[in-house]
Amino acid sequence: MSHSVSFKSPSANCLPSPFKVAAIQMVSASTVERNIETAGKWIARAAAQGARLVVLPEYFCLMGRQETDKLSVAEPEGSGPIQAFLSAAAAQYGIYLSSGSIPLVSPDAGRVFNTQLVYGPDGKQLARYDKIHLFSFARGEESYDESRAILAGDRISRLETPDITLGLSICYDLRFPELYRSMGQVDLILVPSAFTYTTGQAHWELLLRTRAVENQCYVLAPAQGGLHENGRRTWGHSMLIDPWGDILEVLPEHEGIVSGTIEPSRLKEVRQSLPALMHRTLFTDK
Repeated sequence: MSHSVSFKSPSANCLPSPFKVAAIQMVSASTVERNIETAGKWIARAAAQGARLVVLPEYFCLMGRQETDKLSVAEPEGSGPIQAFLSAAAAQYGIYLSSGSIPLVSPDAGRVFNTQLVYGPDGKQLARYDKIHLFSFARGEESYDESRAILAGDRISRLETPDITLGLSICYDLRFPELYRSMGQVDLILVPSAFTYTTGQAHWELLLRTRAVENQCYVLAPAQGGLHENGRRTWGHSMLIDPWGDILEVLPEHEGIVSGTIEPSRLKEVRQSLPALMHRTLFTDK
């Protein structure tokens, strides 16, 4: 069973002040050490630019040559070089840091959890989300089935801090609006991803903007973006979207940073002028 941890605060659902965020786009390689070095460089740059929350893409640490490669680098929660790096980086720069996703050990020896961890400015883990929806796709010679190496999570994760309220999701989750409705009102939804070029070209922007509009919140989506060593091509187009569905910044391909500011005034303006969240009459959350 997956686990979710939230840090509660009296400021939940009330962003106290403008909050700068950054999404890191990568073209991750097939070795953990190289990816950690690359991520460290971009985290440092984002922090130097004033980001208080930095989010890595899905599987920032490894885009293996085989789906099962992630099994050999999976870590138990709370220990291992990948988590040690993330914790140390958050503490070094005094930022909130999302892992995007990393492989964690699961009860099934043949599969891992695809897990997003969020660390606080002191380096302590604040939240965990295990990807619930597992991607599969087959068209011609292109075929994927995450369930072969990943065990699905079963808990929604929402993180409330004194600075910002986050909803956590990963990649394919983007296609399931009920997940986001069940999070309740949040300031920012995180969607670290590794969308395929085919599905990304067709649906990535459309789905991200829809999630922002229907939940009246910001959406930050760091992605894998380019041609990887394993031959896979990911769509990229990391972006930050505001509660009205406007794209504030986007990076089509290659490594880099997408950044912007989560504005309390913008959240309030959109929610007051079109109070769709208050008009809900059918509820999926319990």
